[in-house]
Amino acid sequence: MRCIFFRLLVNNHWKEAFMFKIGDIIIYGSQGACRVEDIGVPDISGIIQGKLYYTLSPIFVDGKIFIPVDTTIYMRPIITKEEAENIITQIPNIDTGIVENQNYKIMEDHYKKLLATHDCMDLILLIKSIYNKQQNVKMQGKNIGQTDEKFRKIAEDLLHSEFSIALEIPKSMVSQYIASSVEQLTKGSLHV
Repeated sequence: MRCIFFRLLVNNHWKEAFMFKIGDIIIYGSQGACRVEDIGVPDISGIIQGKLYYTLSPIFVDGKIFIPVDTTIYMRPIITKEEAENIITQIPNIDTGIVENQNYKIMEDHYKKLLATHDCMDLILLIKSIYNKQQNVKMQGKNIGQTDEKFRKIAEDLLHSEFSIALEIPKSMVSQYIASSVEQLTKGSLHV
């Protein structure tokens, strides 16, 4: 990764940060994968003059994002191909526990906490938990709730976006790639 790691003193606390370079692909908050298109002071209204901004282009949707270099919104380098493949090998061992809470607010908070880590393993935990829950309720002739479905889709989109770039495969092929890899590991089948 070509980014520069540094520490800033913010409100009397040291904050670790990355300084990305033009062309880097990063994970930016809930937007997911973005390319750093420019670093500078954009000439648009509403921008604090004299402050450095990243100009980001989301990889899988159109648009531009202007964000201060020193933002508190989560940003990190995208994982490498080797890291993605290593994560996939760990999927069969991820213990989801039982996610059967009927209180949708508690479930929503739990899902939001997993998403907020921006960690691929937590995204897989969320997806796998909801998938297992879906299989359990399906045997009872029911469907999972809208909250579960919404958060599963968000987690899948974030995970598949990052894995698509890291593994250099189309986003639409990520689920199949993961399932095939896990099947080879376990001689079974799993949807992530």
